[in-house]
Amino acid sequence: MADAHSPREIARKVEILGVAKTQSPTLSLLLLAVLAGAFVSLGALFFTVVVTGSGLGFGITRLIGGTSFSLGLILVVVAGAELFTGNNLLAMAWASGRIRARELVRSWLLVYAGNVIGCLGTVLLVLWADVASLGGGAVGETALEIARAKAGLSIGAAFARGILCNALVCLAVWLAMGGRSVADRILAILFPITAFVAMGFEHSIANWFFLPFALALDGQGSVSWIGVGRNLAAVSVGNVVGGTLLVAGVYWVAYLWSGAAPSERS
Repeated sequence: MADAHSPREIARKVEILGVAKTQSPTLSLLLLAVLAGAFVSLGALFFTVVVTGSGLGFGITRLIGGTSFSLGLILVVVAGAELFTGNNLLAMAWASGRIRARELVRSWLLVYAGNVIGCLGTVLLVLWADVASLGGGAVGETALEIARAKAGLSIGAAFARGILCNALVCLAVWLAMGGRSVADRILAILFPITAFVAMGFEHSIANWFFLPFALALDGQGSVSWIGVGRNLAAVSVGNVVGGTLLVAGVYWVAYLWSGAAPSERS
């Protein structure tokens, strides 16, 4: 059995992949981003159903729910799709001078927009399927409870949870790129994603499912629209900071900048 790729090899793979992703045709990038939004939304819905009515206690319920949520990134990585949070690793190619800032921003904006479209489209399908009525309506109540908690976060808390979340998401992608088989990649994804969900960190794209889904179900106005907007904005910025600085930035300095010739760093 072949060993996993070394961290230095992963860094080079991320750098090369960053160049390839920014050169992808717009339609292809957008369609793959829509898929990623749908995949993450399915993971979020799976989480919602699994934690509904659990009597196992807070920690164990969050652990099982986090494992269920991992479905989203497993589908993204194994089936193939473009997820904004994972694509924050593209900053390594920019730091190496392999891509321009405008190419990086174009890719991020297209992928973020596609992810949102995929999430909202999934919300519509889930509403049509009346999944909220499962468990005698308990799933819908859980969805509202999740959204109320997210909308109630302060800007600072949402921002910090966004940083922590995407550090773990990008580490999951990083570990998956070290694998040589589908089983390797699934196992690499499972623990970091389960951890961020269990610890209550915030994922901007998942929240584009959780929050609109709850708003559509909310007949009493219990979910604050202002809180929803605040959460999405703060978490999105936090995700960028966590992915680009804490993962892409640190590994670029450790494996790419420190080993590059001065001319390559200029």
